[in-house]
This record gives sequence, C-alpha cells and structure tokens, in this order.
Amino acid sequence: MHSHSHHHHPKNGNTSSQRLGWAFALNVSFTIIEFIGGWLTNSTAIMADAVHDLGDSLAIGSAWLLNKVGGKEADTYFSYGYRRLSLFGAVINAVVLIVGSLWVLFEALPRLFAPQMPVAEGMFVLAIFGVAVNGYAAYKLSDGESLNERVLNWHLIEDVMGWVAVLLVSTVLMFVDWPILDPILSIGFTLFILFNVFKTLRETLGLFLQAVPDQAAQLAIRNDLLNIEQVANLHHLHFWSLDGEHHVLTAHLLLDSMLPPDQLIILKDEISLSLKKYDLAHTTIEFEFPQEVCRDEP
Repeated sequence: MHSHSHHHHPKNGNTSSQRLGWAFALNVSFTIIEFIGGWLTNSTAIMADAVHDLGDSLAIGSAWLLNKVGGKEADTYFSYGYRRLSLFGAVINAVVLIVGSLWVLFEALPRLFAPQMPVAEGMFVLAIFGVAVNGYAAYKLSDGESLNERVLNWHLIEDVMGWVAVLLVSTVLMFVDWPILDPILSIGFTLFILFNVFKTLRETLGLFLQAVPDQAAQLAIRNDLLNIEQVANLHHLHFWSLDGEHHVLTAHLLLDSMLPPDQLIILKDEISLSLKKYDLAHTTIEFEFPQEVCRDEP
C-alpha cells in the first residue's frame, strides 16, 4: 500500500520563494548602505554589522536558491524529490549565523576594554533605517513555517535587535560619554540569538539524520493503526521528515487472519482514513499474514 500526497502548500511554495526573494533584496541593498555609513560615521560596530549582514545576504541568497530547487518534482535520482535540499540549506544558514555571531563577539569584546566614541548622529540615522529595513524583511519571513525560513528569520531578528541596540546607544551617546554601552548591548543580543539558533540547529540536524519529527504524532499513529480491527500487531514503523514539514511513514502490519482481495481493499481505505489527519507526504504500508515471515527480519 503506497500513498504519495500531492497536496499543494502555497504558504511554503511560491510564497516562500517570494518571501526569501524580498528578504534577499532588502538585505543586500542595506548591506551596501551599511558599509558606506560605517565608513562615514567611523563606527567599527556598524562596519562589523555590515560584514555580518553580508554573511546574512549570502545565507538568504543560498536559501532562496535551495528553496526554488527544493520544489522540483521527484525523479529517478531523487525519488523523494528535492525537499531535503531546503533542510540542508537550514543547516548551512544556522552555521553561517553562528559564525557571524562569533564575529560580532570578536569585535565587541575588545571594545569593553577600549571603547571608541563614534559619530552618534550618523549612527542614529542609520539605526532608524536599519530597524525599518530589517524589521520589514523579518516581517516578510514571519509567515514562513519551514526550518529554513525560521533560521533565516533569526538572522533578521538578530539584525533588528542589533539596530535597536545601535539606536539606543546612539541616543544615549548624543547626551553622555558612555561608548561602552555599544559593546555591552551587542554582546547581549548576540548571546540571545546564539541560544535560539543552537536550539533550531539541534532540531534541524536531528531531522537531517532522520530522527522522528514528532514523537507524540508517532505514538498516535501507532495507536491508530493498532486500533484497526484486523491489525494484530505492527513493526518496522519508521516516521521521518523530508524537510521538517513533509513527513514520511512506513510500517509493516501483521493481520489477524487471511483476507480476500475485496476485504483488503476495504482495509486499505480504513487505514488511509485513519492516517489522513496526519497529512503525510508519503506512506508505505505492507500487510503480513499469520505465519508469514517478515523479509526484513534478520
């Protein structure tokens, strides 16, 4: 018994590609502005953030490409399709974000001991644009449900928080001589982002290694299948995910008696109805009859 769901998910299909495209265009454009602004304000913090945004732009651009390729139909080489490329992109982007955050820490920590006074007025103007541009890009990705978009959203949230910090610091620095506030706030938001990205990366790596995407759902599926009258037992239940959203299920069902073809068709319909609520992308169910030896047993 095989099932291949062909449900369309516009929220994560072309719409996802459009969201990533918007985020990429905004990020690249503003990165250029940041480099110019950092040079004009003599602010090492803004220059460091520009380098970090450059990394974000590369990550979002790669995610955009992988998202487009990931929507291709299955073929003889990738029999499940290309959706796992999106999951691979999420791993890459999480690593890029971690490296970028470590770069921010590398730049900020020395300034705790040797703070430098930048041009506060220029920082203030850039910060307003930074919050607006990155905030809008984060908003565009906030509707995304894929792991890829979630990781990229942390990229943009990190940028928004960074610019909020710059906005606060530049406001204070226009009135008092406390340049140490800049590295303190930068370190604070960077550590916060790292904490959340590590959690997402752990989940992504688990799915990449074919871990169970939802243990509660797996248990519920097992119970639903066992509650079917003709099913005596089951084994070789495998539940994994292509990309964190589209899940795959395979199982061997041991039937309590030999069934004629017409009853097997009824049983298949009952199983399909039982599994429908889980919205599985692919299912493969094998029937085994009493006294039959499973060919997958050692």
